Amino acid sequence: MPNEPIYRYRFIPVEPRHLNMISEWLAEPHVAKWWGGAAEEEMAIITEHLDSVSVEPFIIMLGDEAIGYLQTYDPHLEDDHPYQDQPTGTLGLDQFIGEPDLIGQGHRPRLLDEFVSLLFEEGVPRVIVDPDPANKHAIKAYEKAGFVAFDTRTSIYGPALLMARDNPEQWPEEGQAETRLQ
Repeated sequence: MPNEPIYRYRFIPVEPRHLNMISEWLAEPHVAKWWGGAAEEEMAIITEHLDSVSVEPFIIMLGDEAIGYLQTYDPHLEDDHPYQDQPTGTLGLDQFIGEPDLIGQGHRPRLLDEFVSLLFEEGVPRVIVDPDPANKHAIKAYEKAGFVAFDTRTSIYGPALLMARDNPEQWPEEGQAETRLQ
């Protein structure tokens, strides 16, 4: 659409200097409602991810402004992960926009589309997300970014709607998505 604003997102690896900012975001009501447990517990987990083999944490940048947190994870590198039935090379993705004044402006579908496209360029065959089924805003954003719901599961965080977006270079035939996602 010609009148739509153009956004440029960057994704930079989380460094120790970002941890206070992430902690502040986790305390924001719109993040705390959906992002697991207490902020202190979540920060301990995110801090562990700095040295993790299975999880890659990123800061979402809009221009020069840090606006949120994103992490990818490989379910095949985590013992007993409930999503190990996904194709080899699949990455899971968790994210939030930390800045409250940026919520509801369409950033999430755009940044998801941009980040997933980067993963596909690297050869990732599928990206999955697992929002709480009650988180209608997240589900709508994931759908706008091309994710398709295909299962409901229970994760360590509770009920999860499993959604996927497949790399068209890896799955080029039309109509295969329904078969793959069952």
